[in-house]
Amino acid sequence: MRAVVQRVLSASVAAGSCRHSEIGRGLLVLLGVAQGDTELEAEWMSRKIVQLRIFDDAAGRMNLPVRDTGGDILLVSQFTLYGDASRGNRPGFSGSADFEKARPLYEKAVRSIEQHLGKPVMTGWYGEAMQVALINDGPVTLILDTPQRL
Repeated sequence: MRAVVQRVLSASVAAGSCRHSEIGRGLLVLLGVAQGDTELEAEWMSRKIVQLRIFDDAAGRMNLPVRDTGGDILLVSQFTLYGDASRGNRPGFSGSADFEKARPLYEKAVRSIEQHLGKPVMTGWYGEAMQVALINDGPVTLILDTPQRL
């Protein structure tokens, strides 16, 4: 699994003119599922996202996880995170898991993050074209990949 984690002041996701989810201060997470990913990767990534210490403590150091700040998480599926444009100019997406395999792993990640966070996670529409808006905080942006062998 691959995640792009952005610390935000606010974020929202919409499809067309319909706003689906929005959060205030917290994390916007774009999540891609790779060929060969399992529930082990979904659980590892979920724990990592919730435990990332990227919010400022009282001394102004990045030392607090989102859970300790009361922040929210907006989790958006994004298969294009596994796009490969190393050959030619049109990216290929053969590294992404197919729709039927990726969806249950994405949903597992949602449930797992909710369990670790202790509250609901906002989401987009799985497999739909969406518009994501955000106001970065910092900006702080991290790219996370699950380890090769879990």
